[in-house]
Amino acid sequence: MAKSKVYTRSGDKGQTGLVGGSRISKGSDLIDLYGEVDELNSHLGVATTLINDKALLEDLHTIQVKLFDLGSNLACEVEKRLQFKLPQLSKQDVDWLEQKIDKLDTELEPLKYFVLPGGSQACAVLHVCRTVCRRVERKMVAHLAVEDTPESSREYINRLSDYFFVLSRYINKVEGKAEIYWVPKKD
Repeated sequence: MAKSKVYTRSGDKGQTGLVGGSRISKGSDLIDLYGEVDELNSHLGVATTLINDKALLEDLHTIQVKLFDLGSNLACEVEKRLQFKLPQLSKQDVDWLEQKIDKLDTELEPLKYFVLPGGSQACAVLHVCRTVCRRVERKMVAHLAVEDTPESSREYINRLSDYFFVLSRYINKVEGKAEIYWVPKKD
């Protein structure tokens, strides 16, 4: 069996192929959007190397799979997503994130101030995930003006950034790191 090559040369002129076979500019908003989803997944991969809790790692792996599912849908023509039977995000996925947020949040003190990113290394990387997730959300909303995004994707991404925020606080607590608060100086 011949091994396929990683490079195809088909993108050398600035075009890339969607799942259904259409060619599109690598500079398009759609390519930018699913590239951001891929970047978020990569940052999340870094976070997984810094967390030792097996249950949390399973949750983060589940999220990575869901992000890959979302990226595959964005990389496919809208009219062909069902034809290719791509895994879809669902309301149950959003509900699952909400349950995880609520469970983690019960372990935390109520916030009185804004939290600055920092504390443990894992916490800092989770804040990067949170901010990249917000960027994905902004680009997704902008893309919605052009074409519909996969079902439940906006809700999922919105909850996911909240999850990263709460998880970052939880990780700092578990690791015994103090949260860093933004407290405005009064003159």
